[in-house]
Amino acid sequence: MGSGIWSTDVYTAAASYRAAKGTSAFAYSDGGARSVHDALNPYGVAARESRDSDEHPETLAIAVLFDVTGSMGGVPRTLQTKLPDLLGLLLRKGYATAPQILFGAIGDATCDRAPLQIGQFESDNRMDDDLGRILLEGGGGGQKTESYELAMYFMARHTTLDCFEKRGRRGYLFIIGDELPYPKVSRRQVAQVIGDRPARDIPTREIVTELTRMYDVYYILPAGASYAGDGQVLTAWRELLGQNVLELDDLDAVSETIALTVGLGEDAIDLDEGLDDLGELGSSTGKAVGKALARLGRRALVVTEGLDAGGESGVIRL
Repeated sequence: MGSGIWSTDVYTAAASYRAAKGTSAFAYSDGGARSVHDALNPYGVAARESRDSDEHPETLAIAVLFDVTGSMGGVPRTLQTKLPDLLGLLLRKGYATAPQILFGAIGDATCDRAPLQIGQFESDNRMDDDLGRILLEGGGGGQKTESYELAMYFMARHTTLDCFEKRGRRGYLFIIGDELPYPKVSRRQVAQVIGDRPARDIPTREIVTELTRMYDVYYILPAGASYAGDGQVLTAWRELLGQNVLELDDLDAVSETIALTVGLGEDAIDLDEGLDDLGELGSSTGKAVGKALARLGRRALVVTEGLDAGGESGVIRL
């Protein structure tokens, strides 16, 4: 996957066609689906791959996973309408030369029919297709926890990134949610949802350590969510991810926040330059984005050369 080039004209034409036909951008879910779309089913998937090619010789992997339970179900719909803004900033402003974007959704493996949905890394308008296949189940267990840790397990053990393996550059993973992860990755749930057979339950902190070797991981808690501003949720995620926990005052600013975070991480811009870019594009989200990213430091560069005997890479803090 990952061939082709994003076209705003193709996106606009598809949106116009849906409008003329009276169909939804999320036709699979809105049409009454009750199970994970085959294209997004993680069961038995060896790996979702972000690969270089002659067309895209230096790719950058970007994964965006949404909690689609409860009040979070509107996030994919918002992001789908803002895809041109996200890709416009990444590509036209040069934040990333060859971004490959994966979309997925997170539910609750204790009770949902679709606890985990994972698309492909795409460079072109097929990323819009993956968004449209997401089942917006709107379930959840009602206990302030969702299966974020199961999603992190999949991303740690079932994705392959050329940016990391060839160039020692971590990809980006954004988790958009408003609740807590469960304290451990359940081996039973992994078997049921993904098809692996781990020997034991895995503490969530342990899987985060494994995941952050390959990704810069960000948790975004947007305004309007059930637990927006919740101290327990924020503290728990900060213990796992440190400064990469972003509170966002405006749900409409999700795409811009993702784009500027990547631009900052790739040293393509500083925050003031990014906010100027938003103003140039006519975006009204600059204040919310600036507030969310104000405390975000520069990312770490992971060096894969010179692995130690245990297979761990060195980390240079920039």
